[in-house]
Amino acid sequence: MLQGWVIISVSFAYLGVLFAIAYYGDKRADAGRSIIANPAIYALSLAVYCTTWTFYGSVGRAASAGIGFLPIYLGPTLIAGLWWFVMLKIIRISKANHITSIADFVASRYGKSQLLGGMVTVIAVIGVVPYISLQLKAVSNSFTILLHYPDIVMPTKATAQALWQDSALYIAMILAAFTVLFGTRHLDATERHEGMVAAIAFESVVKLLAFLAVGLFVTFGIFDGMGDIFQRAELVPKLKALMTVADTGSGSGYGSWWSLTILSMLSVMLLPRQFQITVVENVNEQHLRKAVWLFPLYLLLINIFVLPIALAGMLHFPAGHVDADTFVLTLPMAQRHEALTLFVFIGGLSAATGMVIVETIALSTMICNDLVMPLALRMKALRLNERQDLSGLLLGIRRWAIVAILLLGYIYFRAAGEAYALVGIGLISFAAVAQFAPAIFGGIYWKGGTRHGAMAGLLGGFAVWGYTLLLPSFAKSGWLPSSFLNEGLFGLELLRPQQLFGLSGLDEISHSLFWSLLANIGFYLGVSLAGRATVEETRQATAFVDVFRHTVSLAGGSRLWRGSAQVQDLLPLIGRFLGPVRAQEAFLSYARARGLSSVAQLKADADLVHYAETLLAGALGSASARAMVASVVQEEPLGIDEVMNILDEASQVRAYSRELELKSQELEAATAELRAANERMKELDRMKDDFMSTVTHELRTPLTSIRAFSEILLDDPRIGLDERKKFLGIIVKEAERLTRLINQVLDMAKIESGNAEWHTSELDLREVIEESVAATYSTFNDRHVTLTQDLASHTPRILADRDRLIQVMLNLLSNAVKFCDPTRGRIHVSLRQEPGGLRVDVRDNGSGISAANQKIIFERFRQVGNTMTDKPQGSGLGLPISRHIIERFGGRLWVQSEPGSGATFSFTLPFKEGTRAAAPQQPDWTDS
Repeated sequence: MLQGWVIISVSFAYLGVLFAIAYYGDKRADAGRSIIANPAIYALSLAVYCTTWTFYGSVGRAASAGIGFLPIYLGPTLIAGLWWFVMLKIIRISKANHITSIADFVASRYGKSQLLGGMVTVIAVIGVVPYISLQLKAVSNSFTILLHYPDIVMPTKATAQALWQDSALYIAMILAAFTVLFGTRHLDATERHEGMVAAIAFESVVKLLAFLAVGLFVTFGIFDGMGDIFQRAELVPKLKALMTVADTGSGSGYGSWWSLTILSMLSVMLLPRQFQITVVENVNEQHLRKAVWLFPLYLLLINIFVLPIALAGMLHFPAGHVDADTFVLTLPMAQRHEALTLFVFIGGLSAATGMVIVETIALSTMICNDLVMPLALRMKALRLNERQDLSGLLLGIRRWAIVAILLLGYIYFRAAGEAYALVGIGLISFAAVAQFAPAIFGGIYWKGGTRHGAMAGLLGGFAVWGYTLLLPSFAKSGWLPSSFLNEGLFGLELLRPQQLFGLSGLDEISHSLFWSLLANIGFYLGVSLAGRATVEETRQATAFVDVFRHTVSLAGGSRLWRGSAQVQDLLPLIGRFLGPVRAQEAFLSYARARGLSSVAQLKADADLVHYAETLLAGALGSASARAMVASVVQEEPLGIDEVMNILDEASQVRAYSRELELKSQELEAATAELRAANERMKELDRMKDDFMSTVTHELRTPLTSIRAFSEILLDDPRIGLDERKKFLGIIVKEAERLTRLINQVLDMAKIESGNAEWHTSELDLREVIEESVAATYSTFNDRHVTLTQDLASHTPRILADRDRLIQVMLNLLSNAVKFCDPTRGRIHVSLRQEPGGLRVDVRDNGSGISAANQKIIFERFRQVGNTMTDKPQGSGLGLPISRHIIERFGGRLWVQSEPGSGATFSFTLPFKEGTRAAAPQQPDWTDS
């Protein structure tokens, strides 16, 4: 007999195993030997989607709606086919911007808005609380049923219990304590929990095996296979109807399939726990390749026996006194199969604990980073600025948040949980998180979305969801008058929450989804189009929407920062939030990675400031981290290249043509940017004399143009809008040219002086070439140049600096575009393997370069101080820099050309063993 102490002992033993797995996983991660760096484990961890709703509730829904349970799993299966395009983009964006939660993602996209992050957090908590109550209800009910073994007594028929006798309360408390131990033992800069992911993957295996075991037992142990079950069901009209799509009155008809499919497609990506596992915990985006088929396979396996178990339960318990949600547990109980019954209970416990642990960890991170800390740091009465170590406070906030979330789940369970079946409770939460869809998907594909638009959409959609779905759940539980459902607010029939504005014929989930998303999308688009984005919103919009195009610049986002900072300011700041010891360890690790022996040797450059912000992002979120770092560093205004890029790509320029009434505001903003840029140009003018007197005439031309047109714009406010746009376009081009020249001069000076930084690693040269081509693809389109490639596959890897090689490729491609035929430009890039190394050719179809000029290109620029008077027009400073880079890694760079036949710039690099690549026979003027 299954006695209470046996059930409790086995449950705690199982939880202990999970904790041991998590502890081992964290230890291995700390030692740099991750146990989750495996695509199969990643795919299994995604199965946290399958909660007690799947384990128990799917059978309950199948018993009332037949195959109507399928849309909940068809949605994730369908959207998984698009993950390599959609989810990959979200993962890439999150890694580039150090995003730690779905609230952080939305806040970062719309100008790093802390208010928006807090709003997303509130919506997520309120929306997910019913889902957490579902887990408590399922575990509590299954535990209560198991206590009566071998009798089958439904919890609703058991004697009503007082609060202190309610097993759901103690289950909530145990899960809260377990989650605190699981996910808040220490702060992590990346907000990843590798041990937790390993435990979730293990739980996914356990619940799958448990469900398959009971499915096999019921199908082949109690009955003679699926054919026997279906044949018997055919004889019962009620059961026969469950095997069709016809509407049975339980929301199983065609009308509900579309809404449930869309709802599940959105939820598998937007539930906080799914975002945490899929995006935040991802250690390698290539793992997504296996997940796109392994995760749907998991869903298929765990649903194979759902309909057979549902039909078997209704055949075995024809009187209907057994709740269909419990068939998975009660069928083996009815056969007195103790071991299987206990295994099924553990499977259900796995489904519940996995969801609760990941969900509450994700929500507690959001509550801490995006709600509590931004408010606490603004409250002077708390005097947080006077405390030297806030790491304990951060952990305390997260731990209490976990406890509060589970208590809210328990309160909802007591207040409204009995009014719905398990699936019904889950769908309420699904509809809530679906409100994030317009802001997130609009944010990654449309640059026009604004912070105010996202806020309006979220508020509108969430309000409609609450009115049409959340409040009716309380009305059905008796906490609100029934007249609210039947007569509507204030007695207005048009305001009936489940027939809003007279729309009838839809089930409550489809009805709520339709109206809430309609309001959400309408407000998001309307407010965004009616308003204008700020500079910060525009910058983030470009970074998110064009993440694949600008991968290189995003990966080195610190390069966009300029200013002054001190290590002695940054280190205490990080120590306040992560703890002094962890901060010191992090900075020391950073120093050693750069060949330094101590923190004292570090320079507070852009990379260190960027690293400090990354560390803080895990504890505070990216929006708050940016604000905290800005409080101890002095950042200089953006340079003309960034300013003009923003003006060129973002909504300011589009706003000129879209709404004339914004003309004065746009011109005022542009004037302020130009005034700052003008000051920057004066500084750059002083810098050029210090670096190279030989490039005076190269720099003076764009400087003169920028100053002239800037002064015209600043001094004459009567210039028309069209003329201003024309002048801004000229300034953009001249600024890009000037910036490119200055960067080349600076880079050349660093290389010549030996102060350039080199980060050597194993590389796939094919990937470098493809990334470089992608970065210049828009230039090819603008110039109407046809690009062809012939890249050998599976070439040996080389040892080099990835960013430097990309710089070489970009220089060669830019030169090729410049020199190719202006009417029918063609460029061909090839990669092939030669004895000892790899060879890259970039060929154009331009007018070609004479032998004399070929020598000038390489010889006259070997030293920075050489005269440039007879330099071939347009050859720039990029080629000598490129030659230095290639020779640095044991290769050669040369050009082959004849006048009228185009030019081919080539370089070779040795394999990673260090063998020097053999270059073809050619004039040896490339050697010094």
